Amino acid sequence: MDTERAMVPAVRPALAAACPALADGTADDAVAGVVPAFVASPSSTQQASALLRAAAEAGLAVVPRGAGTGLAWGGPPSRCDLVVDLRSMDQVVEHEAGDLVARVQAGATIGQLAVALGSAGQQLALDVPAEATVGGVVAAGTAGPRRFRYGTPRDLLIGITVVRADGVVARAGGKVVKNVAGYDLGKLFAGSQGTLGLITEATFRLHPLPAAVAWVTAEFGPAERAGAVAAVAAAAGSPLVPSAVELDWPGGAQRPLRVGVLLEGTGPGVAERAKQMSEILAAPGGAVTVAETAPARWGVLPDSVTVVRVSFWVSSLGPVLDAVAAAGAAAGVRPAVSGPAGAGALYACLDPGTSDADAARFVTMLRERVAGALGSAGPRGPRAGVVVLTAPEAVLAAAADRATIPGLALMRAVKDQFDPDHRMFPGRLAEGR
Repeated sequence: MDTERAMVPAVRPALAAACPALADGTADDAVAGVVPAFVASPSSTQQASALLRAAAEAGLAVVPRGAGTGLAWGGPPSRCDLVVDLRSMDQVVEHEAGDLVARVQAGATIGQLAVALGSAGQQLALDVPAEATVGGVVAAGTAGPRRFRYGTPRDLLIGITVVRADGVVARAGGKVVKNVAGYDLGKLFAGSQGTLGLITEATFRLHPLPAAVAWVTAEFGPAERAGAVAAVAAAAGSPLVPSAVELDWPGGAQRPLRVGVLLEGTGPGVAERAKQMSEILAAPGGAVTVAETAPARWGVLPDSVTVVRVSFWVSSLGPVLDAVAAAGAAAGVRPAVSGPAGAGALYACLDPGTSDADAARFVTMLRERVAGALGSAGPRGPRAGVVVLTAPEAVLAAAADRATIPGLALMRAVKDQFDPDHRMFPGRLAEGR
């Protein structure tokens, strides 16, 4: 602690010279309980570059921050000397409506961007909180129900500007959708959770706002799980071009399951497709309704301190649901399950009152059940994966002890290349040497 106190006055002048908007960290700036020594708010890529260069010379651990909506998703930092708050960089730099392209600073919020694009009848097709920042969404890889049709941030990203851990600015991609140069850099940083460098700008491919939408929903009783699985598969494989195929199973094995499908397009086209989709969802026994507004809980996870993501091939949805139910029963918990099942992903959320021991037991048993039902891999790679996105520290530690992370050696190699001193959000990912 004495060393840390001595560091503050020695480092402050260099950080302040690089970024005048510098303040001492407070408890409100804590990341998973770790309070930073400093918080800096650069106003440009150039300031961010100078700031990270000064941080590198001082050997500071750096944590990027936007609105903070995704800071709790992942492991806590092992060190946090400097938080770089990007919310001052909040401009829509360019919007080429004719090319369906926008270049945005990392601190702009999704809500702010939606307003700017909406005036031209366009959108960034990601279902994420309006208060989330562009850089945070890219870094976290956040996506909602419409990932089924439009993909995740990495699929919509066509250009990126980043500042490496040593302060060097790197750019990839461009403003034209057909320009694929540098895509690998964008895809590396999408989902990197601030561990490779600082995202300062992103260029996205846009889509027109639909003229009409319809949600086709089918409800299945607790004993009709197989019907819900068949409905998801039929909807996902249909030629009706759904924008989302969601599954909602609240609170355990004795609750009904809901399959929801979003259709977008022209008014007459959506009406006809909704009629056909209703027939598809009714065939396996679903009670179908059609509405112009989203059903309850659409794209929203329940309040939970433990969220577990299960990814799988869509053909494995049935065994995955069986595994979730069995693990919940064995651990004495009732997980609420929802998410883009048609895209091969679900989130199992535990009640906030669940004990750490029961949550850890559920995660462990879920991994065992999924592995036992599906095996570890198939001809196209792992058939399923179980990842704890957020949980109390005790649960994260217990889950990490039993986790097998595909591609861990490659992740470490990439981390070593971009951040050889492991100063960017240390501890966030499994980056051990």
